[in-house]
Amino acid sequence: MKQLKLRSLAFHLHRYIGLVVGLLLVFVGLTGSLLVFEDEIDHFLLNHQMGYVIPQGQQISFPQVLDTVKAAYSNYSELKVDFIRKLPKPDVPYQVILSFPEGESTEVIVNPYTGAIMGSRIHDNTLTSLALKLHYQLLAGKTGQQILGVVGLLLFFLSITGIILWPGWLRLIAGFKMKFTAHPKRVNFDIHKVIGIIAAAFLAITGFTGFCFNYYEFSQPIIYALTFTPNLPNPVSKPIAGKAPLSLSQLLQKADMALPNAVTTYVLPPKKPEDAFGTIKKLPQESWKYGLSQVYLDQYTGEVVRLKNALEAPLGEKILDSFIPLHFGTFGGLPSRVLYVFIGFTPWILFLSGIVMYRYRYWKKLSSPNRVTELSKRL
Repeated sequence: MKQLKLRSLAFHLHRYIGLVVGLLLVFVGLTGSLLVFEDEIDHFLLNHQMGYVIPQGQQISFPQVLDTVKAAYSNYSELKVDFIRKLPKPDVPYQVILSFPEGESTEVIVNPYTGAIMGSRIHDNTLTSLALKLHYQLLAGKTGQQILGVVGLLLFFLSITGIILWPGWLRLIAGFKMKFTAHPKRVNFDIHKVIGIIAAAFLAITGFTGFCFNYYEFSQPIIYALTFTPNLPNPVSKPIAGKAPLSLSQLLQKADMALPNAVTTYVLPPKKPEDAFGTIKKLPQESWKYGLSQVYLDQYTGEVVRLKNALEAPLGEKILDSFIPLHFGTFGGLPSRVLYVFIGFTPWILFLSGIVMYRYRYWKKLSSPNRVTELSKRL
């Protein structure tokens, strides 16, 4: 009896969650498929728009890149450098993101060998940036982010209820059997159940991790509390009267000493006197493309104010770090990324087949003898 009640509850939740958020999940899934290979797509577009990077000897340093860009934009007195990044690949250029008082961010592309500026573009208007904002914000800012965070949580429950309803729990063969010669109603149901059970675990993972990303201020303290991980304050610098910040070369040297054998992939210059200087680094054992290790320094003294070795991080941080490869499908290299492209298409298949199943049930109710009699009396 309890099992029947559980299945009934799962059925109604599964049906109405799917009907309410199905279209949004289709949208999120398709943009997610595109973002699985965002770096490769962006690299392809850059090559055709600004030319190829041909490896030729030693690469120039982050300070040299910054000096080149600052010289090129010396007429803009209020220019701010948001960050500089470089994937640890020989044919990928430096990307310097600049912000202007007007609010638009410009992305300057610099050849890592010659130091020449290859071109620039509006950062928020690139294909991958637009796809990312559509994927997690619907281009609606904070409101869109909150909406899609809830949709991610609903996707998690939709996947769990789908797993509960899967007929393979009663008979494994029946759960994967597809009768293409049967009535279209049966064929549609078979497509829904088979595609659904194959994708369910991955959809549950991406839904839950997506919720945690969009509601990070809510999810991070909970995960830290459950794992007894200390929630440290943001790193800051202590301004010293009459003392200028250290040079970028000096700060990078100290960051390299704090975490040897790690490659710097992001440089985060301070924008305010009290901001810390930050770097993101990739250790050889890390799988995430940019790495998840971090070094933050006091911009005036070079003192390390935050050090994170991703391989030795506390449990709470490791859990949150694991959400990144799980969400983007990079945990298994190329095979898992290809799999995630197909997973991104499954909400579209499941939504359409779900709508067809709902219509079959709806018309069945309308055509039942009792319903026909009731309608005839009203007429």
